[in-house]
Amino acid sequence: MKKTILLVILALVSMIAQAQILETVSMQQIASPKGEQGKVVGISPKGDYLLVTDANDQGIQCIDLVTKEVTTICDAEGAGWDVKISPNGKTITYRSIRYEGLINKQDILQYNFEDKKVSMMAKSQSGTEFLVDGTANATVSVNEDLQLVLNRNGKRVVLAPNGNDQAYNWPSISPDGSKILYYVSGRGCFVCDLKGENVRKVANHCRAPKWYDNNTIVGMADEDDGKFLTASAIVVYTLDGKNQILVAKDMMAIYPHVADGKVAFSTAGGEMYLMEVK
Repeated sequence: MKKTILLVILALVSMIAQAQILETVSMQQIASPKGEQGKVVGISPKGDYLLVTDANDQGIQCIDLVTKEVTTICDAEGAGWDVKISPNGKTITYRSIRYEGLINKQDILQYNFEDKKVSMMAKSQSGTEFLVDGTANATVSVNEDLQLVLNRNGKRVVLAPNGNDQAYNWPSISPDGSKILYYVSGRGCFVCDLKGENVRKVANHCRAPKWYDNNTIVGMADEDDGKFLTASAIVVYTLDGKNQILVAKDMMAIYPHVADGKVAFSTAGGEMYLMEVK
């Protein structure tokens, strides 16, 4: 009898934890402007345009979701990796990668949608530090040693919320500017405050996480056989413990990007999709 009661309680807890967080209104496939395999690399904060690249991260195209007009931002090698869109959606920051022998050199560039001009932000940078993500008051990135780096009020601080011996990835700052979301290799998805304190684990399997709002996170739960991706779902978590599978793992959905009412993602097969959610 006690065992039966326990099983019922566990089932109820599981049902509560997997309660619906986002409801799918529609989902449409987005055609690659180049007519081949593509990847979504960003969606504007207002959800009015998508940034896409090809299978090799070469070049960036902007798809206006209202007019369907396609604009080529650049054709640079590596431009599609780690693109950052400004909080107001008016500029994007990207890189142009070239090799001098075995040395990786990167020019960091910024495209302005208003005047359609490109500005050089940093020339001939070496190393692999990720571009920053942040609000008007703080930015967060991961350096070439996979440390968590916060720039705030003119000060650069290396944070170690889970210890100095961890590999950090995919950091971002919450919309209200109070928390940092990040992933620790082999350990899962976490949030902490801007001091690197008050650490809270969000999920074991939620890679490439993005803030949907101040309490909701969208990421991917991917599986592999040691060599190849075998399954991947788009998952949703809240900071208070709820979770949901938004896109089933057999679709091989990877690397989500979010805006209010929208979730965009790619598949391992090079298809791109845009979901309307509420």
